[in-house]
Amino acid sequence: MKINNQFSSIEQITSQYLNKKAATVEAADQNISFSEVLKSKQTEADTELKFSKHAASRLADRQIDLTQEQMKRLEDGTKKASEKGIQESLVLIDQLAFIVSVKNNTVITAMDQKETNHNIFTNIDGAVIM
Repeated sequence: MKINNQFSSIEQITSQYLNKKAATVEAADQNISFSEVLKSKQTEADTELKFSKHAASRLADRQIDLTQEQMKRLEDGTKKASEKGIQESLVLIDQLAFIVSVKNNTVITAMDQKETNHNIFTNIDGAVIM
């Protein structure tokens, strides 16, 4: 735990590192193979929603700040699109529109309602309204 870029106490930092080491030892004790751990980590990374450089730039340019609740809804909408077999989806949340490459689990672009040129979206094969 850091407070003002300094550790608050030696006990806390010692406990933090010892607990991590204990977790590593536990995994070793359970005879989990390296390939199983690797597959698990890859699956975790694959399910995490990413933002393309373009989408991140659009969010910044348009001063769109997603709340944790909106981010959760965006992830849920992407998951629902995936379950329906959608490859490229429009996900609508509140007054925000996101184009998501479901197969890559990546937000391609983002915009608010004011910037959705006549409410026409192309190159999508499904939409999710959250």
